Amino acid sequence: MNPSMNPRTNPAKNPLTRRSAVLRTATGLATATVLAATATGCGSSGPGSGTGAPGKVSVWSLQDTALNPVQKKSVAAYNASAKGSRASIEFFVNDPYKQKLQTALGSPNAPDVFVNWGGGNLSTYVESGDVADLSGDLDPAFKAKFLPSVLAGGTIDGKIYGVPMEGVQPVALFYNKDVFAKAGIDEPPATWQDLLDDIDRMKAKGVTPIALAGSQAWTELMWIEYLLDRVGGPQVFADIQAGKPGAWKDPAVTTALTMIRDLVDRGAFGTNYGSVGQDSGGADALLAKGRAGMELMGSWEYAGQLATAPDFVKRGKLGWTTFPTVPHGKGDPKDIVGNPSNFFSVTAKSKNRTAAVDFVKRTVAEPSYVKDLIGIGQVPAIAGIEDQLTSGPHADYTTFVYGLVAHAPSYTQSWDQALDPATAQKLLTELQKVFNKQSTPRQFVSAMDTE
Repeated sequence: MNPSMNPRTNPAKNPLTRRSAVLRTATGLATATVLAATATGCGSSGPGSGTGAPGKVSVWSLQDTALNPVQKKSVAAYNASAKGSRASIEFFVNDPYKQKLQTALGSPNAPDVFVNWGGGNLSTYVESGDVADLSGDLDPAFKAKFLPSVLAGGTIDGKIYGVPMEGVQPVALFYNKDVFAKAGIDEPPATWQDLLDDIDRMKAKGVTPIALAGSQAWTELMWIEYLLDRVGGPQVFADIQAGKPGAWKDPAVTTALTMIRDLVDRGAFGTNYGSVGQDSGGADALLAKGRAGMELMGSWEYAGQLATAPDFVKRGKLGWTTFPTVPHGKGDPKDIVGNPSNFFSVTAKSKNRTAAVDFVKRTVAEPSYVKDLIGIGQVPAIAGIEDQLTSGPHADYTTFVYGLVAHAPSYTQSWDQALDPATAQKLLTELQKVFNKQSTPRQFVSAMDTE
């Protein structure tokens, strides 16, 4: 769970990117969108620019309506002040980006700097020797600028391979206040029973209770991530991530999947969710236009709505809340799931390593960049910005997100980023079958169990 890696709009995952915020797509590589900046001074130098002359830094990032203008501005500022270095940036749609990056890394076509989701996704590239260890390049003062728990997402075996490049990305439940009011709902659901009751009320009004971009399985993943934590606590997935034999057979997994099937059978997502896409803004539009009442999405949802449906946000019609509690669950109600952030990494064989590291160090923590992230509704992974959030724009939302991260006993990384790519893809495929009623919870467990 991009957007901008989408942060997830966003890579092989990312999160908090519009995933991070994150725009993802299920289409092929041929449809990858490249947004080339012109007058901003961050024009595309084309694929393979990582092999350019020393000082020319190629940067790959994810397509994100809200974040990309901020990134372009940051690159332009860097180019205006850097001596002997010049950066160019390209943006790609989430899912095709994963494949493109896997193909490019280790080849002459690799970029110098690339965005990723950290965790298991990043560790795969580290194991293949395609990512540079930045530990010796980053001084203590620079590292201290970041929230330790977020910086840890780019740290593997004690070495830093990725630096946070956008806001934190916990997943939250968003809702349309007007839809709630018309359905006679006074408050967002605090408990699972509240959620079920609200679903029935909205169905009675002819409104799809929960918007879901079911054509892209990562949007469905958020439901099992939260439900498994609420039902069984964070250790269940920790065992799965660690490859513990029989971990997928934990009863909490079946229970969580059964609750999802109950939602599907109840009509919580309507009947056409399988054809709704997230990259095209389908689910977001359903929420903003009042055709759906709720949407479970990464924190980039706010920035995305602000960019595509500004009146909906500015009129105070977008609401947000924590995921509901589950009766008799072992998980702490303050636990969260999502992406700590999206990260910038440097390719190990970059011919422009010095300039690439300089670019990262002089952009991602710059006060102007941090201010601009806050300006689009993101919560930068920077320590000590509480006053900036409180006094800045979108304070109600940004302080809510900051509080989620600051007070969470457990912050589970999105599973498709925490697991190795092969397992993650199998997970997404099997989960989508459950949502589409092509598989049962027990069949899912059997397919995922590796014993």
